[in-house]
Amino acid sequence: MNRFSGLKQLWLLIISLFREIVREPGVLFWGILFPILMSLGLGLAFTKKADVTRKVAVITRSDGSSNLSGNSVLSAFLEKRCEKNPSGKRESWIWKYTIKDEKLGNSIFLIYEMKWDEAMTFLKRGTVNVLLLGLNDSVEYHFDPMNPDAQLTFLKLSSAVGKGEVQPVQSISEIKPLTVKGTRYIDFLVPGLMTMGIMMSSMWGISYGLIEKRSKKLLRRLVATPMRKSNFLMALISVRIIMNFIESSALFFFALLAFKMSIQGNIFALILLFLAGNIAFAGLAILISSHTSNTEVGNGLINFVVMPMMILSGIFFSYQNFPEWSLPVIRKLPLTILTDAARSIFNEGAGFRDTAFPIIILTAIGALFFTIGLKIFKWH
Repeated sequence: MNRFSGLKQLWLLIISLFREIVREPGVLFWGILFPILMSLGLGLAFTKKADVTRKVAVITRSDGSSNLSGNSVLSAFLEKRCEKNPSGKRESWIWKYTIKDEKLGNSIFLIYEMKWDEAMTFLKRGTVNVLLLGLNDSVEYHFDPMNPDAQLTFLKLSSAVGKGEVQPVQSISEIKPLTVKGTRYIDFLVPGLMTMGIMMSSMWGISYGLIEKRSKKLLRRLVATPMRKSNFLMALISVRIIMNFIESSALFFFALLAFKMSIQGNIFALILLFLAGNIAFAGLAILISSHTSNTEVGNGLINFVVMPMMILSGIFFSYQNFPEWSLPVIRKLPLTILTDAARSIFNEGAGFRDTAFPIIILTAIGALFFTIGLKIFKWH
């Protein structure tokens, strides 16, 4: 088979598989309408149970030194009422404050010291939700007024700060609502829904589709054709990438119209990241579906991969809420890598330089899994 006929075969396979997918009414609902409805519901009426542990940031000077004077309200609160971290590590929390409540449970506040730009980045990532700026006789609270968790954090902290020797000046000017793009919950949610859609579409659309065809003896019939195995799998991946692009675009344009969401970073870097994420999960999907013909086993394998990442990778809430010892493992998950990079482009203005490493890692993961899956792939 020459090169031209091989490319023609790949193109015809892509067209055939694409038609097979779009003729299913369920694809339009689950792939396009369902993520839009989810983003609408969560974006308008998102509420979640108060976290046991919340993280806030105290703003330091631009040179990194503390701007807390010894007689300020915030300084008195931190030094006299908070527990200082004995480790003293820069990346760890500096102070801890606990509000004890036997009926509703304790609220623990981990307080970090950060410069303003660093604190804004962590706010967009969901690591912290309130920024504190200490003045001599008062404290300024900076947070997203549309974030109910940030409001609850403010109410609890503001009722505690200044209950020592120095009383704060209660003034509406102490509340500084943040209107910076990228700090709303919907800005956090939509990139996560897009990346989760890539994972779910690839894993179920490719893996389960292949396993089901193998169990029904449909793949066996393809052995008699002069079709290359690699062309068949690449066509399947290409169609899935096209569908994921349509689904993600529909979700973004809905968020743009309904919530005025925007892409602050480089759109070409986002496209490359999108392709890398599709390659990573498509390769993983091929590997999982390369051998089994039992749909129940395949269902279990897919859920074994999908469910932990959907829960741990910070799609609906920040993975910073998980224990500190688990964070290094969570950050290495493919979905976490893809989601963090996507949010950095959407909300932090990241470009090629900031996302080059995640793009390379995801592409390498996908190429490795696809190569292994291709070698052990069986038609029946």
